[in-house]
Amino acid sequence: MTAPTHQLPADRTPDPAAPVPAQRSHTPAPAGQQTDPERWPDVVTRPRASRARTAVAERIVRRALAKLPLRARLAGVEDIGLGGPLMDIRDPDAFFGRIGASGLIGFGESYMAGEWDAPDLVAVLTVLADNAAELVPAPLQRLRSLWALRKPSAQLNTPEGSRDNISHHYDLSNDLFALFLDETLSYSSAVFRGFPAEQALLPAAQHRKIDRLLDAAGVGEGTRLLEIGTGWGELALRAAARGARVTTVTLSAEQRELARTRIREAGFADRVEVRLCDYRQVTGDYDAIVSVEMIEAVGEEFWPVYFQTLDRLLAPGGRVALQAITMPDDRLRASRSTYTWIHKYIFPGGLLPSTEAIERVTTEHTRLRTAQRIGYGAHYAETLRLWRERFTERTAEVDALGFDAVFRRMWTFYLAYSEAGFRSGYLDVQQLVLTREPTQPETP
Repeated sequence: MTAPTHQLPADRTPDPAAPVPAQRSHTPAPAGQQTDPERWPDVVTRPRASRARTAVAERIVRRALAKLPLRARLAGVEDIGLGGPLMDIRDPDAFFGRIGASGLIGFGESYMAGEWDAPDLVAVLTVLADNAAELVPAPLQRLRSLWALRKPSAQLNTPEGSRDNISHHYDLSNDLFALFLDETLSYSSAVFRGFPAEQALLPAAQHRKIDRLLDAAGVGEGTRLLEIGTGWGELALRAAARGARVTTVTLSAEQRELARTRIREAGFADRVEVRLCDYRQVTGDYDAIVSVEMIEAVGEEFWPVYFQTLDRLLAPGGRVALQAITMPDDRLRASRSTYTWIHKYIFPGGLLPSTEAIERVTTEHTRLRTAQRIGYGAHYAETLRLWRERFTERTAEVDALGFDAVFRRMWTFYLAYSEAGFRSGYLDVQQLVLTREPTQPETP
């Protein structure tokens, strides 16, 4: 999950060897304690930007805000914009300074620091996502390669890098995810019968999503199923209940532990094997392969290897069912190498594909072809809304796990940022069915 990746010029390039910030300590901080500079170095201390760069950033941002259907209030005394949801910029100097130093990363860090806020954060971010392509002047966009922060090489999704990237997000705490996910522990878009979605209907909507994927892949009694990306085991459980024999792989040790427990308690330990391994290490033949929102963590450099692996593992006549978050192809091409707030704080090494990119890679590198594709981005917006509302409602329990106020603002921004991407139509989520193209007989 991510959102538009536009940035303004940055003064500094991140140290590729530097660790990605994460909140690993789950010891609660004393009440009233200030933000921990070791956990949040770039939130506590603003990145440096020259006066000239800050002035340019302020001019660009003011010009962009003036054309948008929102109301940006600066220090409570000056309004910019055409009217709409309120963006309360409490500390304009800090806000413009951060954007001048690190673009959209600074925009997110400024929110984490409490320098700006919004009564309806999703509404503000949706306006920005709606106008993402025009926020940065066209001449500056054409020079993106000269000013945009580049992804650190440490986040490259090699087998070792993938383990670190996945661990950064998914090994935070099973208890944390359980606080805002529903009882199925499904961390991907549900499929609802109607809107607005309701919290009580989320488990059924998640099962509907899973069942559609299993149906599309033809999973039934005796099916040899490979799942790439275990999550917390719900898809494997439902496949086993159909009589399938499931091999599911994950790089998250915490997810594997809980998934194995859930599978054992459900009585399916004899039908499901949960492996802690990289998808590139899997061997064998499978009648069906299912992968839910895992391609986003593969990285563009490894998309050919990912789809070649699916092609290699799929038995003759088999089907692949994928659920993937996608972005427009032109925005993918423009931002594919940019280092963003999402990369720094949420999903290191991630990149959303476009449907066109998937078609290009599968056509050029595999015998797999798309047989079916269904999009339902509005369902993801509602899923994210339910997660965000539940996360907000359970603030005290998040605190009790040892996640501080900055983490809560970061996570709220991430969920709202992602929801806005789907509400604006900038992002979509799709279920794709891939089948192998028949081998052409050789001409005698």
